[in-house]
Amino acid sequence: MEILLLIIGLVVGGALGALTAWFVGARRADAGAGAPGEDPALVAARHERELLEVRAEAQAALARARADEQRVQGELRAELSAVEATAVGLREQVLAAQQQYRELVERQRADQAAREQRELAESKVLQALAPVKQTISDMQAKVTQLEQQRHLQHGELSQQLKIAAENEERLRSTAETLASALRSNSTRGVWGETQLRSVVEAAGLIERVDFDTQRSITTDSGAGRPDMVIHLPGGKHIAVDAKVPFNAYLEASQIPPTATGTEGAQRESLMKGHVRAVRDHITALGSKTYWEGLGASPEMVIAFIPSESLISSALEADPALLEFAFSKRVALASPVTLWSVLKTVAFSWQQDVLTNEAKTLFDLSRELYSRLSTTAGQLEKLGRTIERTVKDYNAFVGSLESRVLPTARKLSALDETKVFATLEGIDESPRELTAYEFTTAIAAESTDRAELESVVDAEIDAADVAEPADDEVSLDSDPALELDVLPGTEHLVADIDPDIRRSADA
Repeated sequence: MEILLLIIGLVVGGALGALTAWFVGARRADAGAGAPGEDPALVAARHERELLEVRAEAQAALARARADEQRVQGELRAELSAVEATAVGLREQVLAAQQQYRELVERQRADQAAREQRELAESKVLQALAPVKQTISDMQAKVTQLEQQRHLQHGELSQQLKIAAENEERLRSTAETLASALRSNSTRGVWGETQLRSVVEAAGLIERVDFDTQRSITTDSGAGRPDMVIHLPGGKHIAVDAKVPFNAYLEASQIPPTATGTEGAQRESLMKGHVRAVRDHITALGSKTYWEGLGASPEMVIAFIPSESLISSALEADPALLEFAFSKRVALASPVTLWSVLKTVAFSWQQDVLTNEAKTLFDLSRELYSRLSTTAGQLEKLGRTIERTVKDYNAFVGSLESRVLPTARKLSALDETKVFATLEGIDESPRELTAYEFTTAIAAESTDRAELESVVDAEIDAADVAEPADDEVSLDSDPALELDVLPGTEHLVADIDPDIRRSADA
């Protein structure tokens, strides 16, 4: 700043000096060119005066120049101050811009790092969510499929609703037709009997086996014919009669239950009429006393009403209806309650059959056990017979080899074609019985067996001791060959040798 002011002062001073020198030179030129012969003093005075004027002018010019200089300096200072202020502002702006740049760079770096971190995190998240993405894709496909199915089902549902509306209309028409038909007493009776048969057959009972229909019964009150007689185990029976009190209920059902005023009073009156009809049926059925004509029967009769609503509406209108029915020995039964009762009857029949079969099986088992005991005794006798036969056979073989064959071999000398094979004894013994049933029967005959064995042993010993009178031995006279044959074992002895058959037959 100071250098700038110095330069400006030098420029202004040089300009003023040049202007003064030019003015002095011009004056001197004018003075030199003055009139000849003019007084030098005048000339000098004039020159002095002119010099003073010039000096005054120069000073005035210098003063003006200084004023201009000061003004210029002031303006320059003002401008310089403005420039300095501008420079300071610019410097501050530059510093602020640098700070902003640094902040921007740092922010960009931070954003870049955050972006990279976010991208890395997003990459990890995407990798982790890949199954979820697949699941969502599958779910989206499934939702699309379900939406398509929903549209399809919506169309089908609309069609089904249309069909349901048509069916409902047909059902309403059928119901109206049925209601019109049920207004007839005969039609109601047939319908009630049909429903009764359906319930009975659904419970598993068989006609003419477990129940009879339209069976005539004679009691003190007169002859009667209940719709059905159910047979109970033990030769017992119970009568069932179907009743359909329908007219008053049908008219009452056409009035909404929430009706008030005249309609409400009319509905209440009709329901009372329905209860009255049910009571009349109960009274009439109880007066027939079917149980008296059935013999072994509970003192009651079942009044089957083939509609749950008929009974429930009557009980709702008259809660004392059940007590009234019980007092008349009548049991009100709807399809559900009658089915449960008949199912119990069917189960009782099954248990009764099982009981009879179990008793028969027990009797057969006891008889079989008794016969097995008898068979054990017979089997033991057969074993002893076989054992004695074996002993007799062994004795026969011994006698044959010791007495008969030596004589027969003498014949072989005459005819060498006759060769007798060596006979071997039977060493096997009959297998003993170890079962409890057999050993019990065997123990009862142990004494007889011991005595029999002693007799057999004595006969064998006697046969071994006896000697023939000469070399000619007769088979018929040999005591060892006279076997004690038991009844039923002749074929065993006969199969041993044809020559023994004669002794066995004797």
